[in-house]
Amino acid sequence: MIIDVHGHYTTAPRALEAWRDRQLAYLADNNRKLTAPAPSISDEEIIETIENGQLAMIKARGGDITLFSPRASGMAHHVGPESVSQAWTKVCNDLVNRVCTLFPKSFIGVCQLPQSPGVPVTNCLEELDRCVRELGFVGCNLNTDTAGGYWRDPPLTDRWWYPLYERLVELNVPAMIHPSSSGNPNFHTTGAHYINGDTTAFMQLIQGDLFRDFPNLKFIIPHGGGAIPFHWGRYRGLAQMLKKPPLNEHIMKNVFFDTCVYDVKGMEYLIRTIPVDNLLFASEMIGAVQGVDPETGYHFDDTKRHLDQLNLSDEDRSKIFEKNARRAFGRLDGELAKRSLL
Repeated sequence: MIIDVHGHYTTAPRALEAWRDRQLAYLADNNRKLTAPAPSISDEEIIETIENGQLAMIKARGGDITLFSPRASGMAHHVGPESVSQAWTKVCNDLVNRVCTLFPKSFIGVCQLPQSPGVPVTNCLEELDRCVRELGFVGCNLNTDTAGGYWRDPPLTDRWWYPLYERLVELNVPAMIHPSSSGNPNFHTTGAHYINGDTTAFMQLIQGDLFRDFPNLKFIIPHGGGAIPFHWGRYRGLAQMLKKPPLNEHIMKNVFFDTCVYDVKGMEYLIRTIPVDNLLFASEMIGAVQGVDPETGYHFDDTKRHLDQLNLSDEDRSKIFEKNARRAFGRLDGELAKRSLL
C-alpha cells in the first residue's frame, strides 16, 4: 500500500474562497462575526475537483491513500480574531470530511486547528476532538507561528503547548508541524516561511526535553525536513554542545520527516541522511511546487518517481511507503480497516 501522508485540498471549489472573502470583509465592520451558513457546495462540485485533480494524479502515479487536510496556506491564523479562525477552520474541516466521505478508499482526513496568535491552545481542543472522534480524522496540522512570519508564539517545548500535547497523546494522533501563509514580506510562504518553520521546530526540539514529558507524542516535520538533512552534522554537533543525548535517542523516536523533496538528488540525500524508520512518503501534490521540471519532463511533485529511481531494498520501500505511516498515525489502521483496506 502506498500512503501519501501530506495532501491538501488545494483544488477546493471557488465557493469556499468566496465564503472566506465574505468572512474577512466583516473585519472592516467592527470585527463582526460572519453568521452566514457554510458555503453552498454540491457533491458534484467536490467530485469534479477531486477526480480532475488529486485523484487523477494519485491514479497516474500509482498511489493508494492520501492523508488529506485543508490548504495549509489558507489557514492564515494571523488574519482576524479568534472567532474568524474558529468559523473558518470548521468550514474547511467539514469540506475535507466530505471529500473523505465521497472517496473513502482514497482519502483520510487530517484537520486544521483553529489557532490564533496569543490564544491558548486549549481553545483548539474541541475542534480536534470533533474531527478525530466524530469524523475519523487521524492527525492534525500544527502551526508553530500563528503570527504569520513574526514568531510570537512560545517554542514548541514550552509548557504553553502542553494541553494540546496531552490531548494528542490521549487521542493517539500525531501533529504535522506545518506553517501557514506568511504575512511578513521578508519570507515567501512556500519558499522560505515553510522551510523556516520546519528547521526551527527541529532545533527547538533539540534544545528542549519535550519527549521526556511526552514519550508517546509524535510529530511529522514536512518538506523533507527543510534544511535539516543537509545540515545533519550541524544538528548532531549542536546537540552534543548542548549536552543532549545523540539525536536518535533524544528526539528521533518521536519525530518523522516526509519526502516532499522535488528532485531525485535531494531525495537521495534525504534517504542517505535520515534513518529510514523516520521517513514517511509524501508529495503535497498540486501544492507548493506545481508544473513540469524541464530537466526531467515530469512533475516536480511526483515524489514516488524520485524514490523509484533510488536503489531501495524491498523492506525500506515498504517502510517508507506504508509501514512507517501506520506506526506514526496511531488511528490509521482503524480507519483503513473501516474502509476494508487492510
